[in-house]
Amino acid sequence: MSSTVVYNAVLCDAGGKRRGWLAADGGRITAVGDGNVTDEMLVSAAEAVDARGAFLIPGLTDTHVHFRDPGLTHKATMESESRAAAAGAVTTVFDMPNTVPPVTTVEVLEAKRRLVESKNVSCRIIPLLGMAPGAMEQLKKLDFAGVPAVKLFLGTTTGAMSAPPDDELEDVFRFLSDHGIPVIVHAEDNDVIARNMEAALARWGSVEAIPVAEHCRIRSHEACLRSAAHAIELATRFGTRLHLAHVSTAAEVRELLSDGPAKGKLITAETTPLYLDPVLCNEISRNCRHKVNPAIKTPEDAEALREALFTGRIDTIGTDHAPHLLAEKERPGMTAMSGAPSIQFALPLMLTYLPMEKIIEKMTCGPAEVFGIGVTTSLEPGAVADFAVVREVSAYTLTDADAVSLCGWTPFAGRTLRHRVERTWCGGVAVWPGQ
Repeated sequence: MSSTVVYNAVLCDAGGKRRGWLAADGGRITAVGDGNVTDEMLVSAAEAVDARGAFLIPGLTDTHVHFRDPGLTHKATMESESRAAAAGAVTTVFDMPNTVPPVTTVEVLEAKRRLVESKNVSCRIIPLLGMAPGAMEQLKKLDFAGVPAVKLFLGTTTGAMSAPPDDELEDVFRFLSDHGIPVIVHAEDNDVIARNMEAALARWGSVEAIPVAEHCRIRSHEACLRSAAHAIELATRFGTRLHLAHVSTAAEVRELLSDGPAKGKLITAETTPLYLDPVLCNEISRNCRHKVNPAIKTPEDAEALREALFTGRIDTIGTDHAPHLLAEKERPGMTAMSGAPSIQFALPLMLTYLPMEKIIEKMTCGPAEVFGIGVTTSLEPGAVADFAVVREVSAYTLTDADAVSLCGWTPFAGRTLRHRVERTWCGGVAVWPGQ
């Protein structure tokens, strides 16, 4: 007997597309077949779901989220944002350390893990340790079992987590190299940003008066390129596995990254749907909702990033899901908070300009190869029962009312989409029933 059978589906995974069915029980996929399912299997199933020709895909892995819990729960909670993840077909996430308190010690990391276990969440949440002054002391105490990566902010972020000083930073890279642990780096050069902000203030008079459209010139191409190059130099010098987070520029892709599969690379990279989207990467479309760090750049950058997905210079897609209240986003000028809740609609949005196979590659196979995590990449017997039904539907216009995130809005409001995540299972448990 199988607890769940999904049939009449187009299975799409690392192996390609085929029409067929899937059975799951006890948290694992137990059987997969081409064509039609047998009547006996349907009768014996506790739950039989007719996909009616929709996609059946592995649950996606988002290695870059900010669920804001603990300490910033007026914006989001683990329960609310994991449900938003499930609504976006995401079943595993890496939660970043810039919470309150920041996750910069082993003790706080363990406390956050216990917090995750105490919550009724809808996806797997893997908290990451952040690198701050005193990082070496913490790394020496860390049990690396179950630690896929650590996070380093070479640039300002929510929570103002500062990087270790230069001499300790070298020790961090050397230590991580010795232990084979990747470091995920937010790469923006604070000196360049400060210089650009000074010029903007000289022109506009106050932080409040600087138009949000200036954000991409303050947090500029140069700021990204210079910081990314610095991180790569450190990684190359010490042989440290480096994953560049949210790459936003053509220059980073073309000057710093290499083609090919993620497996075996020393330097890998992530981008986000916000930087890939040809509509958002348009000067006139920018508003406070699209203010993120690094800043969204130009259509030319977006085109280069999409191309890099196919050449292998970009290895993963993460959403950088970062909820803020609209009141925090709608502050004047540069006082508006940076970040946007992206996880729920990332998949339907990307399906307007990328094939499903490429998205699955970058959000299942890519994370598995870069971080060595045992997520489901292929729908096959024995794999963890993480999967989702995604249906092509009549065109609809997205509104804030569709958002599951506690913050209650989406940066993609007003966009016309043609896919919906209908059902999601995590470990064989239905976590998103659809709307």
